[in-house]
Amino acid sequence: MTADPSEYEKAMPAVSAFLKKMERGVDRTRATHTGQPYSTVRQALVLALEEEGAHPMVPHVVDELARQISEGTNR
Repeated sequence: MTADPSEYEKAMPAVSAFLKKMERGVDRTRATHTGQPYSTVRQALVLALEEEGAHPMVPHVVDELARQISEGTNR
């Protein structure tokens, strides 16, 4: 089964908008919570993503982003 290229083109604006919301939430959390304990960072990240409208999020993605912010890494 192959994907119809027109479906991809139709979906891209929504995907792009979602990624921008996600990036804003991550950037906000990184700016205020870098180096803080994981549980604090994860809670702040979830709230920031919700406030930006970047949901639903895959829990493993949120976990990894929170870990990176907590550790002060930027991958």
